[in-house]
Amino acid sequence: MWGQGHFSGASVVESVSFSGIAQMDEDTHYNKVEDVVGSHVEDAVTFWAQSISRNKDIMKIGCSLSEVCPHANSVFGNLDPKKIYGGLFSEDKCWYRCKVLKIISDEKCLVRYIDYGNTEILNRSDIVEIPLDLQFSSVAKKYRLWGLQIPSGQEVTQFDQGRTFLGSLIFEKEIKMRIKATYQDGTVIAQAEYGSVDIGEEVAKKGFAEKCRLTSSTNICEEKRSDPGQLVLRNLKNPIPTWGHRSNQSAFSRPKGRLSGRMILDSKNENDAGNHVTFPKDSLAVGDLNLGSNVSLAKIKQDQKLIEENERLKAEKEVLLESYKTLESKVEQTIQELQQEKATTMDLTKHLESTLKTRVGTRMKNLAAKVEILKEIRRVNINVRFGNDLSDALQVLEEECFTNPASLTELERIWAEYSLAQENIQICENVNEVSILIAERNEVQQKLNMAVEVFILEVDELPLNKRLKTLQDLSTSLEAVYGKAKEGVNSEEILKKFYDWKCGKREEFTSVRSETEVSLQRLVGWFQNTVKAFDLSVEEPLTSEDTIGVIDEILEKTESSVCKELELSLIEQGDADKEIILNTYSQVLQKIRLEERLIATVQSKYKDSIEFKRQIIEYLNKSPNVDHLLSIKKTLKNLKARLRWKLVEKNNLEESDDHDGSEIEKIKQEITDLRNSVFQEVYREQEEYEKLNSLVHKWFPELPLLFPEIGLLKYMKSGGLLTMSLERDLLDAEPMKELSGKRPLVCSEVNGQIILLKGYSVDVDTEARVIQRTAAYHRAWRETKEDSGLLPLIFLFLCKSDPMAYLMVPYYPRANLSAVQASVPLTSEEALKVMRGVAQGLHTLHKADIIHGSLHQNNVFALNREQGIVGDFDFTKSVNQRASVNMMVGDLSLISPELKMGKPASPSSDLYAYGCLLLWDDNVKSLLYSLIYCRSSVTAEQVWNAECFLAPKGKSPPNPEKDTEYTQYKEEEELKTENLNKYKEKTRNGEANFD
Repeated sequence: MWGQGHFSGASVVESVSFSGIAQMDEDTHYNKVEDVVGSHVEDAVTFWAQSISRNKDIMKIGCSLSEVCPHANSVFGNLDPKKIYGGLFSEDKCWYRCKVLKIISDEKCLVRYIDYGNTEILNRSDIVEIPLDLQFSSVAKKYRLWGLQIPSGQEVTQFDQGRTFLGSLIFEKEIKMRIKATYQDGTVIAQAEYGSVDIGEEVAKKGFAEKCRLTSSTNICEEKRSDPGQLVLRNLKNPIPTWGHRSNQSAFSRPKGRLSGRMILDSKNENDAGNHVTFPKDSLAVGDLNLGSNVSLAKIKQDQKLIEENERLKAEKEVLLESYKTLESKVEQTIQELQQEKATTMDLTKHLESTLKTRVGTRMKNLAAKVEILKEIRRVNINVRFGNDLSDALQVLEEECFTNPASLTELERIWAEYSLAQENIQICENVNEVSILIAERNEVQQKLNMAVEVFILEVDELPLNKRLKTLQDLSTSLEAVYGKAKEGVNSEEILKKFYDWKCGKREEFTSVRSETEVSLQRLVGWFQNTVKAFDLSVEEPLTSEDTIGVIDEILEKTESSVCKELELSLIEQGDADKEIILNTYSQVLQKIRLEERLIATVQSKYKDSIEFKRQIIEYLNKSPNVDHLLSIKKTLKNLKARLRWKLVEKNNLEESDDHDGSEIEKIKQEITDLRNSVFQEVYREQEEYEKLNSLVHKWFPELPLLFPEIGLLKYMKSGGLLTMSLERDLLDAEPMKELSGKRPLVCSEVNGQIILLKGYSVDVDTEARVIQRTAAYHRAWRETKEDSGLLPLIFLFLCKSDPMAYLMVPYYPRANLSAVQASVPLTSEEALKVMRGVAQGLHTLHKADIIHGSLHQNNVFALNREQGIVGDFDFTKSVNQRASVNMMVGDLSLISPELKMGKPASPSSDLYAYGCLLLWDDNVKSLLYSLIYCRSSVTAEQVWNAECFLAPKGKSPPNPEKDTEYTQYKEEEELKTENLNKYKEKTRNGEANFD
């Protein structure tokens, strides 16, 4: 590891701040001598070394890591730069302790092997957690030569030479370190001696470092700080010195301890011990490293040369061995190939000997078979192969191409002018100005009427349907042959290229076909001559050379011609041919689609023109009439007055002491009839409003401005929900005390339907918001009505005497989810049906950008135990106000976590409440998982289409006890309803007792 990591580009040049030096205690550390072994060099004055006293630690660490790391977990998440990990060194694939210096990317980290000092870039997968018993201080320390510093402005080459020179002095040498001071980062300032050689002086003599001045106070070297950027640049320009490229890199390319004098690992120990490297302490005192006082630089250089020569020879030996193995493998492979070739040749010889006996018959038989195939191919239409069908399609498109009618452009211009006139009337708020705009609109309307007539007459003369049928048949036939077309192909160059390609292919095919016919004719002529040669009755002498001798040439030519035509006819088209055909087909199909769209546009405009012509006759130069609506309002006013009078008359009779029961019954019947009449007129009024609303959108946008008294604008803003003709006191309503916790609720009956009347306290601002919110909800329901999954709103009306708004909705007694589950819980199959309907309701609201915000078990209804609908909400409150109410289902809060964190309500929070309501059913666990953990990416539509709703696993087995329980429950409900009706009747007759 030292040979590569020692000087690798990944090494980190650490800049040290001299202001961080901490002077050590002179009594205990100053001038203390340590025996160490050099393991890694950073620059000419900085290196790492291992204390000889920790030899056993090196061996123990290696053994422990080889046992622990292969089974340890790779690191994930954020890495702790202070923590020690296990790292797999790339050179020897052994494990060493390391610390993370820098996160380079999501997969790469720069680490330092703390027991050796060198660095390397590792994948995260090569870094593992190690146990606490290996989390102790590093074996190697960082040392800096006392009194020396790197000269400022040092060249890169000199920097690398200095680093190399220091390595030759200290690497794997026993060095005495006389400690002078210690940096705060742990770097030790020391005087290094190898035998009688002062390493620092030798480095300075060579000019790789310079003396630094001493401070008076601390007596410590104050070095110039090297520019980190300059040091990094040096490493990038020349990261590995030439002496580092040794022939035997294995001796220097991995972390290792102090070896014996030979610097060579025993192969047996290396194979058996994994990371275990021998580091005998007693060997340090002997051998070629124990030079004592006789050590000289000449001896050091001589040792270095011997080491390098030894490594070079080992590398050459390894290369030769590898070459020998490669050549040996190639020889074996060549022998096997020769044996296989010999066997193949013998089989081929036997086959040729057997086929030569039947050669003539086989050859003629094969030729006859090919000619039969060729006959069949010639009978088949080859239009597709050479694009004849595309040529025909292009001819159809060019000869009978449909173009825009001349009158269409003028019609569209006048129609746009008419639409602009209608918009000006709609936004006008001045009655005087609107009259001028109406006159202008009517003038444009006359022009539009004339343009429509011209357009209709012109289109009637065009064969649109016939042309459209031709285009559809043409596209169908082409799609059946070519399949899907390419998108965005539109260039006349494509068609030119197609025609050139088609002509070339046609010429080639014609030439080949002619050659085939000539060859076959020549073969037929040969057969005719051969018959004469073998006919004994023919007296004319014929030589065999003239008749038989040319058969080989004729057969060869005929086979070649037939095969060439077959190949041309049967071979798959090349990529270039396919590209030309596909581009041309896409161009043709695009032209067809363009013409079809043009025809469809003309037909649509024609249909609109016919409808416009039919309706304009009634409204041309006429003003709309609201007399019918005013008449209905007048009738309603009279009916309501009579109803109020009858109510007063009934109350007076009931309060009199000698009231006549038959007279009261008569009045009650009259009141009932009057109420029914009132509601019939209200419905007629709504129908008339709807007609006027349609007229506003289509013909007369000026209606709300011309007739403000009819309240048409309020009706339109409410989406057709608001009525001004209903009043609270006209209804025969019974208070619903058990449901009136938050707002007054009354129950009544309208045209045979039990309804609930909800009262909201409103002011001017709240009234507008209530109308706006109810209108949005009503429009969402009206899109699909019964299939919307929502509770319908019947009417919204405002109280004239009190600041109250009343909302009329259907009443479903004891049908909410809470009541159903408390009485007779739903089966799994029933629950899935009900909750699928609830999901549909949420989807309807979310599609209309409405957040419910108040979904709970009392606001979900299970109609007939199979249809689920979502109830309405408090329209006086905003969605965040509704969502802040903490509803519970069992012990579970329906408020989603993001709402509790103060975030606004969203469709996701509705789905959270929906998921909580699903908790009673086991068949929806996968859906619940999605609603809880993936709510941000799940929509109500996806929930509605969930697999558990679409395909239940099977019908639940019949439960006789539950069926009996449900029957008893239904009977109890019918009895309660009957008692309620009796109570109402007694109340009307004044017979009920009140406490």
